[in-house]
Amino acid sequence: MFLGHFGVGLAAKPLQPHVSLGTLFLAAQLADLLWPTLLLLDVERVKITPGLLEASPFDFIYYPFSHSLLAQVVLGTLLGGLTA
Repeated sequence: MFLGHFGVGLAAKPLQPHVSLGTLFLAAQLADLLWPTLLLLDVERVKITPGLLEASPFDFIYYPFSHSLLAQVVLGTLLGGLTA
């Protein structure tokens, strides 16, 4: 899961050479960095079901904010504005 996100950051580096690689990694990981916070605040929900999937026991019940397209566009725009 995480390696694919870092791959997006690495692939974007030649397209945006003035942006630091750390910022590109942050942008690619933003949803997954926001998600645990929203879980702790009980805004989003997940259930742990052992054996559900081979790779992960997480049964994602409700996560419309951290991983929605609209949220990612807004967060990306904010991050882009902060780094510009």
